[in-house]
Amino acid sequence: MNITVILCTYNRCQSLAKALDSIAAQVLPEHVKWEVLVVDNNSTDQTRAVTEDFCRLYPGRFRYLVEPQQGLSSARNAGVREAMGDVLAFTDDDVTVESNWLRNLTAGLCSGEWAGAGGRILPERTFSPPPWLELSGPRNLLGALCAYRDPGDVPGDFKDPPYGANMAFRKEMFQKYGYFRTDLGHRPDSKIGFEDTEFGRRLMVGGERLSYVPSAVVYHEVDERKVRKDYLLAWWFDFGRGEVRETGKSLSTRKILKIVARTILTAPRWLLTVGSQRRFYLKTRMWYEVGKIVEVYHQPRALGRKRKKLASV
Repeated sequence: MNITVILCTYNRCQSLAKALDSIAAQVLPEHVKWEVLVVDNNSTDQTRAVTEDFCRLYPGRFRYLVEPQQGLSSARNAGVREAMGDVLAFTDDDVTVESNWLRNLTAGLCSGEWAGAGGRILPERTFSPPPWLELSGPRNLLGALCAYRDPGDVPGDFKDPPYGANMAFRKEMFQKYGYFRTDLGHRPDSKIGFEDTEFGRRLMVGGERLSYVPSAVVYHEVDERKVRKDYLLAWWFDFGRGEVRETGKSLSTRKILKIVARTILTAPRWLLTVGSQRRFYLKTRMWYEVGKIVEVYHQPRALGRKRKKLASV
């Protein structure tokens, strides 16, 4: 087996069917052996039935796995352990992929020059935003809605790690650097992510090269239920928390003061700004900085609990 596509899912059976349809249509050379491993993270909808339909339609191509430990990182780690491929490609249950996605994404990983790769993540073409939501320029908020990633048309080395909706790694990287961190990654009660970028950054720090492949394109569904101000503010709050948690390091007093200062300085700009897009963007920046402050506050408490737990063993 050359390639395993790992797709983790939780209670999205309708979008899952669309995602699997697009993956089933992949065009690869005949000599490339590949499989799709669907990891069900305790779904209560028709996820199992949808996946088993694909297993029957494409025998030997699709496999189904249940991971009872809740959380995206736990599901992805289960997929890594179960995968038969030497190259592991990851995508999400709310995307559709172009027919040459898998071929383009993984083409450079067999030579050994690249440890991993990632491509473009674009919003579905039919999405129309409300007037208060900016989707272009430096104030665009697409990342909160569809993990938007478009570094341009030129392939080469990634400066920042790829996102989980469109990334691939040689399996040996997990044996060498470990798995996805389970204190990061989405769960039903938390939007804190960063498990994907933290793993990619771990490889980059270790001297590995990650390839940007602009021709590997996925289209991310935009859930209309998420196109709300309260959802986006909560997302940016958790994004701030995740950014601090990803490093695993305590922030210096100087950095903490900078975060507090940015929050205080942004508040009057938000209050005085005219224009719904600019005003809401500034509000998300405040929530983002407050999330960092909250995580900084929780860090010593979490460390204290960990020390107590170790002392009781």
